[in-house]
Amino acid sequence: MMSANFWASGTQCVAKCDHTKPKAPEELCFRKGDILTIVEPCETKGQYKAKHNTTGAEGLLFTAAVREREAIRVDPKLSLMPWFHGKISGPDAVQQLQPPENGLFLIRESIRHPGDYVLCVSFDNEVIHYRVIYKDCQLTIDEATCFYNLIELIEYYMKTQGAICTRLVKPKPKQGTKSAEDELAKAGWLLNMQHLSLGDKIGEGEFGAVLQGEYIGQKVAVKNIRCDVTAQAFLAETAAMTKVQHKNLVRLLGVILHNGLYIVMEFMSKGSLVNFLRTRGRSVIHTGQLLQFSLNVSDGMDYLESKKLVHRDLAARNILISKDNVAKISDFGLAKVDLKCKDLTRIPIKWTAPEALKHNFSTKSDVWSFGVLLWEIFSYGRAPYPKLSLKEVCEKIEKGYRMEAPEHCPPSICILMNSCWEMDPGKRPSFKKLREKLEKELKAQQEG
Repeated sequence: MMSANFWASGTQCVAKCDHTKPKAPEELCFRKGDILTIVEPCETKGQYKAKHNTTGAEGLLFTAAVREREAIRVDPKLSLMPWFHGKISGPDAVQQLQPPENGLFLIRESIRHPGDYVLCVSFDNEVIHYRVIYKDCQLTIDEATCFYNLIELIEYYMKTQGAICTRLVKPKPKQGTKSAEDELAKAGWLLNMQHLSLGDKIGEGEFGAVLQGEYIGQKVAVKNIRCDVTAQAFLAETAAMTKVQHKNLVRLLGVILHNGLYIVMEFMSKGSLVNFLRTRGRSVIHTGQLLQFSLNVSDGMDYLESKKLVHRDLAARNILISKDNVAKISDFGLAKVDLKCKDLTRIPIKWTAPEALKHNFSTKSDVWSFGVLLWEIFSYGRAPYPKLSLKEVCEKIEKGYRMEAPEHCPPSICILMNSCWEMDPGKRPSFKKLREKLEKELKAQQEG
C-alpha cells in the first residue's frame, strides 16, 4: 500500500466520513463509504483532485477524509458462512451455543439424515434444533417456505421469526473462521444491495446469470452466484481480483452478500469480442482495429504476468469491449474455479495448452491461449480448429499440427501465433515480448 503522503493517479479510496456541505465549490461531495478515484495530486499538501466512482463528479478532497481501498487478503479462513459448523453432533452444538442468549444460532450437518442440515437456536435457556430438509433442489424447515441455499435461509430468519421459536439475532462463528462480510466492509469492497437495481439478463454462466443493472446511477454488470458452496469458492477468486487494477482489465466495483454472492463489475456496452467481430466482419473492422484489440489484451496480460497471476481461460468470449472500443479482459480472477474440475468436457480444450490439460497452468499456458485468441481475432470470430472434434484436436496437436493462418492475416501475426504454440512452454514468448511486437506492428500499420 502506498503512503498517504502520495497517492498515484488511479488509486481508489473509501470515504471515512460524509462530506456533503463543501466549504468551496471546487470540493467533491461524497458520503461515508463512497468509492473515489484519485486523478492527480494538488499543490496543497494532502489535497487531491478525485473522481466519484458512481456519480462521475470530479473535485478536490483532503486525505484526512478518505483511506486507500485495501486489497482483500486471500485467506482460507474467510467464510461467507461463519455460522456453518459442518458435521458436529447435537450435544456439541449445545456446547457451542453457551452461554445462552436468545437468537444465538449455528448451522450443522445432520448426522441422522445425511444431506440435510440442522439449524440450532438458543431460546429461553434452551437450544432448539430444526431439521433443514433438502427437497427438490431447495432447502426448507416447514415445507412452506423454501430457499436456494443456506445463506438465503439465514437471511430470511434474521428478518422474520417465521416457523421457528425466535428471529435469528447473532451467529456463532466456527472457531478459526473470519466473516467475509466484516472483511469486505473493512476493506471497502462491500456494496449495499439497496442501491442495486437489476435489469435484463445479458449472459449465462455455468454458475449463474449475468445481469445488467444500476448501482447508484452507474451501469454495471452483475454475476449472481446462488449456490453457497460455489459462492464460497468464488469468494477467494474475487479477493484476488481486488489486488489488480489496469486499463485493460474489467474493473471489479465490489461485492454484495445477499442470497449468495453478487459480483458487481463495470458494464461493457459492446459485449464480448467474439460477438463484436462476428456481427461486424471484415467490411466494418479494419486490420488496425484488430491489432489494437490484440495489443489491448497483451497489455492486460502483461500486467497479470507481472503480478504472477494466471488467467486459465483466455479466449475471445472472455474479452469485453467498452463503448470506446477498448478491449478488456474479464473473469481473470474467476476462471480457475471452473478449471479445477477434472471433467475434460467442461474445460475449453481448443484454447487450453497441452500441459494445462494435465492441470499444469502457468503464464506460459496463458500464452498458448493468447495464440488461439489471435487466431479468433484475425478470423473475425470464427471457432478455432473448425471441423475437428475435441479428441482430434488433442491428438493432432500432440503430433505437431497447428492451425493454418486466417485469410488475409498479416504474416508477422502468423509468426506470432505459432510462437505461442511451441510445445515446450519455456520456448513461448512472455506477454511483455508479445506486447512489444504488437506495438511495433500497429505502429508500422498506422504509418503505412
